[in-house]
Order: sequence, then structure tokens, then C-alpha cells
Amino acid sequence: MRNFIDETGAPWVASVRELDGEDYKGRFWLVLNPEGSGTESDEVELIDVRWNSLKTAKRTLLTMSETELRRRLRSAAGRSV
Repeated sequence: MRNFIDETGAPWVASVRELDGEDYKGRFWLVLNPEGSGTESDEVELIDVRWNSLKTAKRTLLTMSETELRRRLRSAAGRSV
């Protein structure tokens, strides 16, 4: 997990979700949640940002800049409108 602040100053949490099954390709993807929300309706799933292993997903999240996370959130929010 990785915490970041969006453009409005609201706190968000970037994490990874896993798809069960035997196929490992693209099994993990990026999920963004408003911090403290606790409801799935507020989360933003970026299914186009995928990884084959949890290790790679975690390493990528740790190295992503806050600017990149904000850009991903803004892009995903724009697609859902």
C-alpha cells in the first residue's frame, strides 16, 4: 500500500488487487481508495495497470511518484464521468 494526496488535498491509498485463478499474466492491478472510506463504491480500479507478480506490483507502487499517482487518479476519474 502507498498513501498519497490528490490535487484537492484529500488523502488516498494506492493498493493492489489480485484475481484468483491459474493464469498469472496480469493477475494483479492497481486500486485507488479515498483514505478512511471503507466502501468499494468510492474506489477506483485501474484495470489497465497490471502486473504478473505481487512482488513487482509492490515494488512499482513504492517507486511511483505522488505526481504519477495523482495523474492516474485524475485519468481514471475522467473516464468514469
